Amino acid sequence: MKFVDEFKAFLMRGNVVDMAVGIVIGGAFTGIVKSLVDDVIMPPVGLLLGGVDFSNLFWTLKEGATAAAPYASLAAAKEAGAVTVNVGLFINTLISFIIVGAAVFFLVKAVNALQRSKEEPAETRECPYCCSEISVNAKRCPNCTSDISG
Repeated sequence: MKFVDEFKAFLMRGNVVDMAVGIVIGGAFTGIVKSLVDDVIMPPVGLLLGGVDFSNLFWTLKEGATAAAPYASLAAAKEAGAVTVNVGLFINTLISFIIVGAAVFFLVKAVNALQRSKEEPAETRECPYCCSEISVNAKRCPNCTSDISG
């Protein structure tokens, strides 16, 4: 029973629960970003570059057994059993990674800014002469009467 109790305590720690929530949200967010890249960003980029469909940008290393090259699309090459290097899919994945990285960066930056704003400024400081705690607004230490205005 001790193992079960320890395992339950481990699972209920805040960090593990937060991490699980982050993984679930991250998985959903990744799907949104993939759709953004594949369906919104890459079509205009491909159009600007002369009508290139990046998802169908590939190199054939070995022709398929059922049909010979050239293939009209990546799906046709895969259906024929061809061995391909899928450059377009890699470019889409790279752009997705950059977008996810930027989103996480800005999210962490916003959370850090919120945490900094929650920290209250110190109301006391230490007298440099007698090391007692005094108000931050004090010009003279009430304990040792030293001038601390400078």
